[in-house]
Amino acid sequence: MATAVKTPAKAPRKAATGVVSDPIADMLTRIRNASGARHPEVRVPASRLKLEIARVLKDEGYVAGYEVEADGATQTMRIIFKSRPDRTRVISGMKRISRPGLRVYARKTEIPRVLGGLGIAILSTAEGVMSGRQALRQGLGGEVLAYVW
Repeated sequence: MATAVKTPAKAPRKAATGVVSDPIADMLTRIRNASGARHPEVRVPASRLKLEIARVLKDEGYVAGYEVEADGATQTMRIIFKSRPDRTRVISGMKRISRPGLRVYARKTEIPRVLGGLGIAILSTAEGVMSGRQALRQGLGGEVLAYVW
């Protein structure tokens, strides 16, 4: 006489949040993938630097907004995308420039122009995170974090 052994039902899994060696590149990749898939928003783990990058994207008109959601000890940031009337996305591309293995810095006279001025460079300066245009106006150089176009 065989008896059936019941296996416990699997609990729903939470999204895997492993250790990421480059959190900024992870954020840019999540934004790029969600924008390409036409999602209305994307959630990324929050940090002060990521919040500043999101602020620059909002100030430059690439995203509609962002907000921080706290759930326990972790904070996530919800970035809401902006779309054009013809349903295309405002962000057509993003690229991480300075990375942990190769840091890239620019003097105040060497701030890069992205797509001949159609895109922005995001810089981390002594005065905070700002766009390349702002850094040029204020006469600041710094670490080139990313290009957005």
